[in-house]
Amino acid sequence: MAKFGKWIGGGLGWAFGGPIGAIIGFTVGSMFDGGTSQVQKGSVTGFSGRTTTGGYVMSLLVLVAAVMKADGKVLKSELDYVKKFLVQNFGQSSAAEAIKILQDLLKQTIPVDEVCQQIRQNMNYSARLQLVHFMFGIAQADGHIDITEKKLIAHICGQMGITDSDFESIQAMFVPNTDSDYRILEIEVTATDIELKKAYRRMAMKYHPDKVSNLGEDFQNAAKEKFQKVNQAYENIKKERKMV
Repeated sequence: MAKFGKWIGGGLGWAFGGPIGAIIGFTVGSMFDGGTSQVQKGSVTGFSGRTTTGGYVMSLLVLVAAVMKADGKVLKSELDYVKKFLVQNFGQSSAAEAIKILQDLLKQTIPVDEVCQQIRQNMNYSARLQLVHFMFGIAQADGHIDITEKKLIAHICGQMGITDSDFESIQAMFVPNTDSDYRILEIEVTATDIELKKAYRRMAMKYHPDKVSNLGEDFQNAAKEKFQKVNQAYENIKKERKMV
């Protein structure tokens, strides 16, 4: 069975209920009867308090659909980015199943605020940060981040309880400017070397892949990109300051 089938078969957790469950209910149900999925009918389990991998994937796809629709058009480059990401991290078969669900979600109206509130109430902060990282990556797939996409991601962050500083940090990983490295580390250009080192340790702990280990090895590996950008920002500033 493909990883995607195992995720769904293993349960959607809290995502099985609420607005996310309502949005994906028909889509997942159609997978059982379409003859193409490796998920077995009746295998989806119901509510649990923890964030399962299946629930996380569905939350991600719902938010991705909302961001992709934000500028009024869905580009092939955006779909290609999502597919490439899924293939690289979860394999061809799982990516194919996820894209089918995403294409269905793109036809629906996404109640963004309600979805974000459900995620905020049930998903830990580190997992929510990783969702933001994914959304920025997808928004940038066509070479730039449209202002409507940026505004929607900012709104989603607010609704999910993400702090402004964390939003700016992740945004700086995708929208470079003269002080991007400082923004990533959530410090001012005027910060002392000691403050820089403290900021790096703080951000390294916040963005460490182990923070999402409960979602499984696949998502833990995907989280390494964000962690590596923190390390690179720190190295860039050290080089600029000629720090040993």
